[in-house]
Amino acid sequence: MKEESPAPTPVILGIDDLRPLPWTTRIARSSREGVKLLQEHSDSFIDELWLDHDLGGDDSILPVVTLMEEAAFNGRPFRIGTVFVHSANPIGAETVVRSLTRWDYQVRRATV
Repeated sequence: MKEESPAPTPVILGIDDLRPLPWTTRIARSSREGVKLLQEHSDSFIDELWLDHDLGGDDSILPVVTLMEEAAFNGRPFRIGTVFVHSANPIGAETVVRSLTRWDYQVRRATV
């Protein structure tokens, strides 16, 4: 009888300054941590990426979005199943959705 190997654990990353996001496998609390987290996963498939727009004080998700846009522009987009944008800032969230959709990332608005 052939033994089946277990399914790999999905890679679910979150970038949010406050929410716990307990379903994520890793979480970053600032844009700087978020950029580092994505760079660490640049060679692997990310099943889900959860993004909050406002990251406390003057920090926002925009450096992460810029990194993703530049990767796509250079022909090496991050391999992400779905990007979920979960922000209480509707204008900021729409900016993220529009920016990433333009580069063919699969993006959805979500509530947490």
